[in-house]
Amino acid sequence: MQQIRKDEKIGSAESIKIQSIVVRLKQHEPIQYILGETYFFGLQLKVTPAVLIPRPETEELVDLIIRENSDRNFTVLDIGTGSGCIALALKSRLTNASISGVDISGKALEIARKNSEINGLDVHFFQADILNWTKFDWPLFDVIVSNPPYVTESEKKQMHKNVLDFEPWNALFVDDTDPLLFYRTIAQFALEKLNPNGKIYFEINENFGPETKNLLAGFGFTKIEIMTDIHGKNRFAKAIRSIL
Repeated sequence: MQQIRKDEKIGSAESIKIQSIVVRLKQHEPIQYILGETYFFGLQLKVTPAVLIPRPETEELVDLIIRENSDRNFTVLDIGTGSGCIALALKSRLTNASISGVDISGKALEIARKNSEINGLDVHFFQADILNWTKFDWPLFDVIVSNPPYVTESEKKQMHKNVLDFEPWNALFVDDTDPLLFYRTIAQFALEKLNPNGKIYFEINENFGPETKNLLAGFGFTKIEIMTDIHGKNRFAKAIRSIL
C-alpha cells in the first residue's frame, strides 16, 4: 500500500508534470488517455486515442458471458475488439477457451496486442473489416460478441467533450439512416460462422432494444433476450443460432 507522503516536497520535474496534467484535464481530455492506462475487469490496459476507453457497462457484458459459459471449452470471436478489453477479460477467466479479436484499425490492434503481452494472456488479434467479412477467411465459432459502433449521429449533441473531442469516432458513431448496420451485418456473419447452437452477445444502444430483438428474430435466432445494465437501461442482447 502506497503512503500519502504528505510532508514530502514535490520536485520541479514532478510539478511541471502535474501542471501539464491539469492543463490537459481542463481541456476535457480523459484521464485515462493522459495516464495512458485504465483498468477493466481487474486487468491493467494500455489506452490511447486509437481505442475507446472501456466502460463499466461492458464489464457487465463480460460478466454475463463468463457466467453463462464457464463450464465450456469453446471458441470466441470479439468483433471490433479495440483495446482488446472484452477478449482479454474473457480469457482471464475462461482460460480453456480459444479467443480471438478482430478490428479494422491497425493502430487499435497494436494496443490490443500490447495489452495481451502486459497481462500474459494468449488472445489472437487480427485485422479485418466486418462490414466486408465475405472477403476474408474465417473459422467457425461457438460464441460471437461485439460492442460495435451504435451511437447515432443525432445523439452527438448529448455527449460530453471528453468523448467527442478525444475518442475515435469510427468506434462510436453510425448514421441515423442505418443505426443497426453493424448488428445486421454481424447477424448475417453469425449465420455462417456460428456453430450450431452457438451464441451471440451484443452491447446495444438503449434506444433500439426492440428493434435489435426484431432484427435477430428476422434472421432466425432464438431465445433472444434484451437485458438491462446496472442503470436499468436496455444495454445487452443475446441469442442462439438454433438448428431445427
